[in-house]
Amino acid sequence: MELLDIQMLGFLVFFGFMAAFIDSVVGGGGLISIPALLWTGLPPVTVLGTNKAAAVMGALTSFVAFVRSGRVDMWLIKRLFPLSLLGSGFGVLAVRMVPPDILRPLVVVMLIAVLVYSVLKKDWGRENHYAGLSARLLLLSCLVSFSFGFYDGFFGPGTGSFLLFAFLLVGFDFLGAAANARALNFASNISAAVLFTYFGLVDFSYAIPMGLAMIAGAWCGARMALSRGTGYVRPLFILMTTVLIGKQLVDLFK
Repeated sequence: MELLDIQMLGFLVFFGFMAAFIDSVVGGGGLISIPALLWTGLPPVTVLGTNKAAAVMGALTSFVAFVRSGRVDMWLIKRLFPLSLLGSGFGVLAVRMVPPDILRPLVVVMLIAVLVYSVLKKDWGRENHYAGLSARLLLLSCLVSFSFGFYDGFFGPGTGSFLLFAFLLVGFDFLGAAANARALNFASNISAAVLFTYFGLVDFSYAIPMGLAMIAGAWCGARMALSRGTGYVRPLFILMTTVLIGKQLVDLFK
């Protein structure tokens, strides 16, 4: 593991902190961390693995912060967490055989639908109406958790938005949806990070300093969300979903 010069170290720390601050609440941190890692000159596939290895540190931090706040529904997450973990593992295996960009047009359409629905439903997610799941809805939630776990390991952009939206649909407010979405995103990050490491696609000289900065960023981001509540999470969610759409459209027509 090579030693980094002070400029590169500062670069990784700054962008790692900013990425995790955003990602800890509504996802989308990869829009900051991945371009930063690409700028360092690492090979693209190593960038993906290094980003996951760093991001899992921030994801763990925000997950712990939300659990300690009582905003995570542990009964539900205990059932969905393993499925997201498993799905992500299959996604990482699949991405080594199939180009992930085949999903980009579909992702753009889905993100636009999420954004439009969230903007038009102005009172949506202000209050928590979640009162448990029927057996049928629990089964559907298990399928969704596995599918988005697979998607996160296979492609990734927008996973946080899709998970948060799914929790809103079953009745959580924006803050509760963000907390539970972070839990499942942590699961998919673990699986992806382990497999990328196994395949030798992680540069730990970059992942460790960026990951340590992500711990600080995730903690600050989660605390900010918990102190400011739904009124902070909703506009941030709409902003990051809009940015994600723009990024995917640029990549699609580039």
